Order: sequence, then C-alpha cells, then structure tokens
Amino acid sequence: MTAKDGSPPANIRTALILAGGKGARLKPFTMTIPKPLLPLGDTPILEIVIEQLAAAGISRIVLTLGHMSQLILSSVGDGARWGIRIESVFENEPRGTAGSLRSVENLDDNFLVMNADLLTTLDYQQLFDYHCSRTSIATIALSKREVLIDYGVIRTTADGVLDDYIEKPAIPYSVSMGINVLSRKCLEFVPAAGKFDMPELMLAMHRSGHTIRCYETDCYWKDIGRFDDYTHASEDFVQNSARFLPHRRGK
Repeated sequence: MTAKDGSPPANIRTALILAGGKGARLKPFTMTIPKPLLPLGDTPILEIVIEQLAAAGISRIVLTLGHMSQLILSSVGDGARWGIRIESVFENEPRGTAGSLRSVENLDDNFLVMNADLLTTLDYQQLFDYHCSRTSIATIALSKREVLIDYGVIRTTADGVLDDYIEKPAIPYSVSMGINVLSRKCLEFVPAAGKFDMPELMLAMHRSGHTIRCYETDCYWKDIGRFDDYTHASEDFVQNSARFLPHRRGK
C-alpha cells in the first residue's frame, strides 16, 4: 500500500493509550486494581497491549492516567523492557477520550489513539498504512458484530400490506474498536477546556466537511469492560497466547 504521491506510508511511531478510567463495571476487581492491570492469565491487559505495539514498531507510548496512576506506572515503568519509551500524562479530572489529546506534546503528523482495556489481533501497521495512504484526518477501526432477533420480523408497505417476513434474522452492524489513527490536524477540533470524547471529535470533524475513514476488519477483538467479556478474553488468551503475541514464538 502506497501513499497518493507514490511513496510508501511511514512506519507508525507514536501511540496514545487511554488508561485513566475507573472500571466501574468490573467492580469489585477494580476497587484494588486499575482496570488496565487486570490480568489475562498472568499478564496484565496493558502489558499485552504495550508488547503488541512494540512488536508493531512503535517506539513511543504516551499513557493518559488518572485512577490509581502510580500502580500503573509501577507496573510498566519507562518502557525499557520492551525497548520503547513510555511517557505519562496525569489527569486530575476526566478530560474525555479526545480531550486527553490537549496534554500530549510533540505529536507526529499521524498517530494511534486507543483504549487500554481491549484484547485484539489487529495489525496496527496495516491500519496505519490504510490511514496514511488515504491522507485522512482520522480513521476508525471497526469490528463486525451481529444481533440475533428471536422473533419473526415483519416488513410492511406504507398501507399495511405484508412486504417481507424474516424469521429470527441476524442483523449485522459495525462497532468502534476503541482504536483510531488521527492526524495532528484533529487538534484544531478539540476544545481548550472541558470533557470531550472521541465520538464528539469524529462528528465535529465530519460536520466540518472532513472525511473520516473506517477500517473494517474481521480480526479478534474484545472490549474488556464487562465481566463476561473479561472472562472470555482471559480464557482465549490463556488458551492460545501466541495468537495475540506471535512474535514470542521461538523465544
């Protein structure tokens, strides 16, 4: 994949990981352990994410921290064990998933922003290449899902005549993976103060006329925000950790 000028896209270098949430839906676990440090097997979620990013060639990670920040910093340190540099930004009050960008200095022209509490096999470099080759202001990584309807769904015409009858259909839809690539130009749309979330940023840029790209993938992805999802992700990682950390093979 190449950029519009024919040159290959740059390697991804910087990732911003949002790790300041309280994990209220995972209490009582998160009463003593910050959600990014909840283990999958014997490895904290955040450390899996960092190891994946380092393997993808990222050299700089910025953590946005709030709840139990010192525990997180004690766990990951300065990034030396992964051969990268880890920086941190502390938030006394929640700034939102996009408002956190205000505090990060020296951002690259394009950079990754993602949640800390997820397990995925996404190829981060492919996502970055897709974004750069289309010179987008933002790209949202999407996961495919479907909802099963346990009823017969009826479609009618405007005058009440049967148009279609679908028994227990599966309706497909796409959801945000909580992983985005942003251009530095997006900072122009982040207000100077107050809480501001990523959906608000994406919509603000869209309404201003900018094209927001969507990168659809069928890779493995679980958002570890609820107990059931956390349990399933832990089981999947323990069963086959090489699926998520393939670079470890042969070590």
